[in-house]
Amino acid sequence: MKLFNTVKSLQEELIPLKKQGQSIGVVPTMGALHDGHISLVNQAKEMSDYVVVSIFVNPTQFNNPEDLEKYPRTLEQDISLLERYGVDCVFAPDIKEIYPDHYTSPRIDLGMLGKVMEGKFRPGHFQGVVEVVKRLFEIIQPDSAYFGKKDFQQVAVIRYMTDFFHLPVKIIECPIMRSEKGLALSSRNARLSEEEKQQALVLYSTLDFAKNNTSNFPPKELAEKCAQLIHASELKLEYIEIVHPVTLEALEGEWVAGAVCCIATYCGEIRLIDNMTLIPEQEAVIR
Repeated sequence: MKLFNTVKSLQEELIPLKKQGQSIGVVPTMGALHDGHISLVNQAKEMSDYVVVSIFVNPTQFNNPEDLEKYPRTLEQDISLLERYGVDCVFAPDIKEIYPDHYTSPRIDLGMLGKVMEGKFRPGHFQGVVEVVKRLFEIIQPDSAYFGKKDFQQVAVIRYMTDFFHLPVKIIECPIMRSEKGLALSSRNARLSEEEKQQALVLYSTLDFAKNNTSNFPPKELAEKCAQLIHASELKLEYIEIVHPVTLEALEGEWVAGAVCCIATYCGEIRLIDNMTLIPEQEAVIR
C-alpha cells in the first residue's frame, strides 16, 4: 500500500492508471476508521481496479469548533488497518493541499436538501461537505465513490452535487454497519462510555419500532410516537423526521416507497445520528 500526502504525488500515481483503462474507486473518510469504513473499502475493491482511501478531517464541515478539536485522529492506526485490507493507496493531505490559496468554493444552491434536518441544525455543514468532496473528485478523478448510508442526508447532498456539476462519478451508497446490539458504527462512538453506548441503543429500538408500525400510523403521527420513546430515554432529542427518500420532504399523511426515518440525538455531549428505511423502495404504499 502506498501513502501520498500531496496532490502532485497522488496524481503522478493515478494518471498512468487511468490512461491504462483501470477503474479508480475512492472512499472519502475523516479517519478514526471502523468496520463501517472497511465495508466501504470491500465494496470499492469489488467494483474497482484501484482503491484510494482519503483521510482528511475537513474543518469546513464543522459548525462547532469544539467538535472539530475533539474529533478522533488515529492516522497511524488507520493506515495499518487499511494495509491489512488491501487498499492500494491512502491519500492523507494537509489542509493546504485540499484548500490551496487559489481555491474557490463551489457555488451551489442545495435547496431543501441543505435546509432540513442536518442542514437546519448544523448551518454551513453541507457547504463544507460539498467543498471537500468536489475537491477530492477533482484531485482523484474517480470512476466511483463509496459512502455509508448512515449519513443518509449527506449522500443525498453528494448525489445532488455530482449531478449539478455533471461530474462523471458513480455514487455508491453502502448499507449501515451496526454492532451486534444495533448501534450504528460511527467514529464518534469512540467518545462514548460503555454506559452511554448502552443508552444509545434506544436509537435502533426506536427505528425498529417505526419500521414495524408503518401500517398502524401515518408518517407524522408515527414520528411523534418515536419522539416520545426518545424523550423517555437518557438521550436528548434534536430531531426526528420521516421523509421522502429523494426530496427529504417530511411526510405527513401518506406513505411513499422508500420513506426514511432520520434521528439526531445527544448522548451526553456526543451527537449521534441514525436512520432506517421504513418502506421498501419497490413497494408503492399508500395508507
